[in-house]
Amino acid sequence: MPVNPNDPRVKRTRQLLMQSFMELLEQKKNIYSISIQDIAEQATVNRATFYAHFEDKYAFLESWMREKFQRKIRESLPSAAISDMGSLRTLILAVFDFLARTREYMKPGDSQFEPLFEIATQKELHQLLLQWLGEEPNASVSRETIEATALVVSWGIFGSAVQWSRSPQNRSAEAMVRDVLAVVAASLAPVLE
Repeated sequence: MPVNPNDPRVKRTRQLLMQSFMELLEQKKNIYSISIQDIAEQATVNRATFYAHFEDKYAFLESWMREKFQRKIRESLPSAAISDMGSLRTLILAVFDFLARTREYMKPGDSQFEPLFEIATQKELHQLLLQWLGEEPNASVSRETIEATALVVSWGIFGSAVQWSRSPQNRSAEAMVRDVLAVVAASLAPVLE
């Protein structure tokens, strides 16, 4: 029977599972070596409870990454919304920072999870941009154009951040964010005018 994600008990259990996973990570384990059984034992629940909330470890990890990214956005943008170029810059900087910090959790055996984490982060970024662009009152722009713009801009921001996070010593985050913002602003101009 599917769980209701809005039920407070479900929220508490999911949070307990996420917290238990973080505790295991802090014990210097790598993501690959942490099993569903490990998470369930740390959370003092049984495996059936885990599976009532998540299809498998990959679904759990995607949810974990999305939650971490959402939390980073809430911390960076208090209203969790984009309202102008200043908040867009803050968002871009948050994505760069988030991906750099995510790499800290990645151990050599965890590289197989990198694409999963990247896709989860990009989807959240896309949703946030789509929501913002959909709220902008420009009757001359079609819904399809707004969706395409959100997709292109989210991948542009995200792709730049991924590339930078792989070798951050080559250029400062601030310099990269400045250049990405200039390109993104030009891409958004037709939709926002």
